[in-house]
Amino acid sequence: MATVRKREGKKGVSYQIRASCGYDSRGKQIVRSETWRPAPGMTPAQIKRELERRKVALEAQELTISGAVKFEDFAERWFKEVGEHTLRANTLDSMRRRAARVYQGIGHIRLDKLTALHIQSLINNLQEEGINKTTGGGLAPSTIRGYMAFISIVLTYAAKIGVISSNPCSRVTLPASKHKEKEVYTIQEAQQLLDSLQGAPTVWRVFFTLAIYGGFRRGELLGLEWPDIDLEGQTISIRRTSNYTKSKGMYTDTTKTVGSQRTVKMPLEVISLLRSWKAEQAQQRLILGQQWGAGDRVFTSDEGKAVATSSPREWLSRHCKRTGQRCLGIHVFRHLNASLLITGGADVRTVSAMLGHSNTSTTLDLYAHTFQEAQARASEAVADLLQAKAK
Repeated sequence: MATVRKREGKKGVSYQIRASCGYDSRGKQIVRSETWRPAPGMTPAQIKRELERRKVALEAQELTISGAVKFEDFAERWFKEVGEHTLRANTLDSMRRRAARVYQGIGHIRLDKLTALHIQSLINNLQEEGINKTTGGGLAPSTIRGYMAFISIVLTYAAKIGVISSNPCSRVTLPASKHKEKEVYTIQEAQQLLDSLQGAPTVWRVFFTLAIYGGFRRGELLGLEWPDIDLEGQTISIRRTSNYTKSKGMYTDTTKTVGSQRTVKMPLEVISLLRSWKAEQAQQRLILGQQWGAGDRVFTSDEGKAVATSSPREWLSRHCKRTGQRCLGIHVFRHLNASLLITGGADVRTVSAMLGHSNTSTTLDLYAHTFQEAQARASEAVADLLQAKAK
């Protein structure tokens, strides 16, 4: 922000306008300034308008010389000017976690000196043995792409506002992605899991039944409130999510995309289970009275609090260990739901709408192999029918 200081001297009133213009190679702040004297006869309103015009002009000149700013300083500026205003809290939190390691590698380099070779060196370093403290190896290609995404979004902004001429990330080579077939529960395993939930607390029976039948995201399920559920119409509407970040704690947010807001029809057995849970929860709410703290949330603890984002995975892990079943995590139920829909003959638009994808291309990218298998089975069925008629 430019500042204005009024001065009175022998030659009359003058104004000094100052603006910060980034940092030099030694990290010293660069300040640009100019002195302006009003013309004789100018009114206070005219002086004020001219000062505002000159402040804007001086701030705009900052962009012509701020290439001297170090990457870390500019990235922090991007967080404040862009990231904090445009990114979802969990995405911003993820970017912040990546920033620390990126700053170690290239944070000290000026933007106008930062090259594709600098960034390539950092990317190569992330693949070296020992970088991953959990496995002892290098970081996974998908994780490295996350770091690259952070660097690129900062440099894209720098290029957009004219600090640098182009984004050097476009000339960096990333490690090839390792295709890994998604592990998904079989229909038999899904049914076994549902059967094993019969003796489980109702809250978890409802949670995992909805995860399987609706393909909802974890945050979408935890964000459900009773007004979102039409027991008579047998529908569930997704309108919000419940999330957690270290900086904010647990918080309620909008859905991942506008397309994620959707209404899904549920079978009668699922609605019956929801009715039972609503009655059970109402009893618990009466017992706790004013101590109830979860509002209209569907998923609550015995203490009347909203279920924490980590709780479903933790409970499922313990349950699978007790019952001897595979534990593949929460998100796998979403893939199971998609596979069941496709195998059952649902077209890509229906599957996309059910999962809340913003467009059908996302669905096709994620489940191309499953669609191909379903199409192959359909072709074989047509061939079998034609051959049978020919006999």
